[in-house]
Amino acid sequence: MTEWKKSGWRAKPRVQMPDYTDQAKLEAVEAQLSKYPPLVFAGEARKLKKALGAASRGDAFLLQGGDCAEAFDQFSANAIRDTFKVMLQMAMVLTFGAKVPVVKVGRMAGQFAKPRSAPTEVIDGVELPSYRGDIINELAFTPEARIPDPAKMLQAYTQAAATLNLLRAFSTGGYADVHQVHQWTLGFTDREEAEKYRDMANRIGDTLDFMKAAGLDSDREPSLQTVDFYTSHESLLLEYEEALTRQDSTSGKWLAGSGHMIWIGDRTRQPDGAHVEFARGVLNPIGLKCGPTTTAEDLKVLMAKLNPENEAGKLTLIARFGAGKVGEHLPRLIKTVAEEGANVTWVCDPMHGNTIKSSTGYKTRPFDLVLREVREFFAIHNAEGTVPGGVHFEMTGQDVTECTGGVRAVSEENLSDRYHTACDPRLNASQSLELAFLVAEELTSRREAQVAAKAG
Repeated sequence: MTEWKKSGWRAKPRVQMPDYTDQAKLEAVEAQLSKYPPLVFAGEARKLKKALGAASRGDAFLLQGGDCAEAFDQFSANAIRDTFKVMLQMAMVLTFGAKVPVVKVGRMAGQFAKPRSAPTEVIDGVELPSYRGDIINELAFTPEARIPDPAKMLQAYTQAAATLNLLRAFSTGGYADVHQVHQWTLGFTDREEAEKYRDMANRIGDTLDFMKAAGLDSDREPSLQTVDFYTSHESLLLEYEEALTRQDSTSGKWLAGSGHMIWIGDRTRQPDGAHVEFARGVLNPIGLKCGPTTTAEDLKVLMAKLNPENEAGKLTLIARFGAGKVGEHLPRLIKTVAEEGANVTWVCDPMHGNTIKSSTGYKTRPFDLVLREVREFFAIHNAEGTVPGGVHFEMTGQDVTECTGGVRAVSEENLSDRYHTACDPRLNASQSLELAFLVAEELTSRREAQVAAKAG
């Protein structure tokens, strides 16, 4: 394989990226970014890779979640706190179900760019370039707003740095105390409509009470007050990614300094394309979205390029097929991985294959379809004897009405109440936590079946 350079992607075919009209301005922004400190550090990325390696073996479980696309105008400390808070609640429930550590990775501090199904959009007969995320252009439907502006990369960096600063404070400053997290969860199960999850919540409470009685409380055990929390985003805008790439002084390898984990989307995974070329050379864990059009041949080439040393935890395959389609596609990809003897972590993204247009005109995702895809993902891994290593959700801690269903029964008529996303619909806090309880039930059933099989 040819020697890797951080600018090598520029010689490859590029898709889903803007054509900047002011080259001098672009180069000035790239030069400025290249002097800024990296947002993450090599040691953190290596620690995450080790944790993802454990998830690939069933010794941990990945919870990856956060915004569809971070927005500049919705940026606030409260929004970051609320998403972090619900992810902690989900992680506690999943830990109880799986009986293994949960690796917490936010779609945060970098998820600013979005691939689009078409380069332009038409409204009332007017055709303009598509909105590609706040790091590139603006949502307003005007010719000026849709012009890609390189300076937006600087604003994205500033917001990402501030987000990471707050996340690090929350992770280590006592906010993540396990007893406090459980009290938040009890608030959810106290509602009449969430009564069916109360039993598991009470069992978690009994476990915490036992730990406290045994001397393992937050005052004596600081690890019960802190968590490891990582960031991730789709590595889409490669000018931004290259500018923040740094050489690790201890290993000599290159780090994508924009986030702990980066992933390649279903639209940008061309084996000879720019995005794969960039990702193959960095030491970070890499995610690869696998959709219905992912062929066995492409997957073989991509696994060899993105994880040439076949390291555990280096490559996460994020399956996104749609409810009812998992059985058609996942088994053949599992077979391909087995044939290659590849080390991968299998993760389910039940969001992107289940987007529909509601009768009221809003893009939405029915909760039942999201859950169905998760259950199909687990069932197939159980049948194949492979490990379901995690889940990947688009979600928010805010009380939005973007996905239908859940215990609070968001209907199509409710979607207009609090529909705030700039791109794709997200699970709200209640739906996210409910999904965690349901996934925990799947994990518990899987663990009990494994125990029974060993006993038999």
